Amino acid sequence: MLTKTREERTAAEEAQRYLENARTILTEKAGKKDGLYADVKYVKMASGTAYCAALLILDEFLKQKEGIHFKKPTSIEDYISRIRKYDKKLLRLLVDVYDELHLAGYYHGTKSVNTIQLGLTNVTKMLNYIAN
Repeated sequence: MLTKTREERTAAEEAQRYLENARTILTEKAGKKDGLYADVKYVKMASGTAYCAALLILDEFLKQKEGIHFKKPTSIEDYISRIRKYDKKLLRLLVDVYDELHLAGYYHGTKSVNTIQLGLTNVTKMLNYIAN
């Protein structure tokens, strides 16, 4: 079986791959007991990977909306202000994913399984915006 290179994958396929990698890290490395992850190092790694999937999705969404005028956002504030122009539901997902995966998961290293799983679910919902 031939594997596509990053250049050959669509943005949706690449984001899905990141999301699957994040889930694999959590399942195989983070360890779970009583609704908490055991190893914060892997929670941070998986959260960062899933958040990158969200950014790939947002970049593709903005490319589709802005066409030749697209320029990659440089901050979360830039993403928020630009997404706000096009879709309020995607904006809410972005803010939730930022809180759940970037701040709680990656930055603070939460051990909460519920928080991280909600973040992964929200990234999956975001995928619908670019999946054709």
